[in-house]
Amino acid sequence: MNQPKPRILLLSAYDAASHQRWRRQLIEGLPEFEWQVLSLPPRYFSWRIRGNALSWLNEPLLKESWDLILATSMTDLANIKGFHPGLAKVPCLLYFHENQFAFPDSSQQFNSVEPQMINLYSAVAADHLLFNSDWNRRSFIDGVAALLKKLPDALPKGLPDQLLAKSSILPVPIEDGLFSKPAKINNIECPHLLWNHRWEYDKGPDRLLSFLQKLSSTGQDFRLSLVGEQFRQQPEAFNQIQQTFAEQLLHAGYLDSAGDYQQLLQQADIVISTALHDFQGLSMLEAMASGCVALAPNRLAYPEYIPQSQCYDSYPDDIEREAEAAVKQCLAWLKTSPEQPPPDQWRLSSLLNQYRDVFKMYLSSFVSD
Repeated sequence: MNQPKPRILLLSAYDAASHQRWRRQLIEGLPEFEWQVLSLPPRYFSWRIRGNALSWLNEPLLKESWDLILATSMTDLANIKGFHPGLAKVPCLLYFHENQFAFPDSSQQFNSVEPQMINLYSAVAADHLLFNSDWNRRSFIDGVAALLKKLPDALPKGLPDQLLAKSSILPVPIEDGLFSKPAKINNIECPHLLWNHRWEYDKGPDRLLSFLQKLSSTGQDFRLSLVGEQFRQQPEAFNQIQQTFAEQLLHAGYLDSAGDYQQLLQQADIVISTALHDFQGLSMLEAMASGCVALAPNRLAYPEYIPQSQCYDSYPDDIEREAEAAVKQCLAWLKTSPEQPPPDQWRLSSLLNQYRDVFKMYLSSFVSD
């Protein structure tokens, strides 16, 4: 008689595109487990992060028997376990694509400590915490410590250290098919620059505008592709870039075709980040795997896969100074093209084994019996 597969319930409470990609990678790459998914659309952020446990209150899947729960950090794991006592003894892994302690300030942001508390309560309720980068983990642990210092009394001792002790780093993988060639600047005279991020304020479009203006003022010619997910409202800097650099612009907007996007990655010379917020940097890793040289600030998760000596100086509070540092780095590279190693450790084929090992480690007694 064939032994039944271990059953894993994946909870994705704010199922953004990168979260969907991640869960599809796991489900397709690890068929030795029986997967079921509960997901909620990525909209109404304040309601979604506070209300997902209530949204799933009568969900039949939460009444079933499971060997492992894998939840994203938007999931209110503490309340879910409270609402469904049958899950109390099921091992729970909490995956942090992002954390609510490290988002930059914005007038459009949900202005409340509640998302941070939900992250914290879920982390306490989980058996193990998985982060997509060390920067993500460090900013979460530091954020928890800072929050606890603001609270008046009756606090558990050593909580940040306890959370750190039950955590590890396990990135979102990059598909093997994206790895096509070594990173190299092919066109020194007129490099193809690629900026491939969400069209939002936290990705630093004002910093990109300043960089392009300063680069252009040196007389350096370039071509530009400005691609990524767009929204109904977007920073004015994007319009300024498209107007000012219309002659250099090859692409602007979102590419619906994965094939077209992959072709663009292979055609570009330098992939640029100007971000103030990037917990892992999937778009940068994709471009690096496809042969782009990465031009990124010395902050966030970037030094984890770009040699620190090849990250331009970071000045979060000084846009002009940071743009000058990025231009200096870019011009130096056009004289001596740098060698950047491909992000092989982020390959799907490699990371699937690590995910498998973690899952097996935390599977319930159903597996070991």
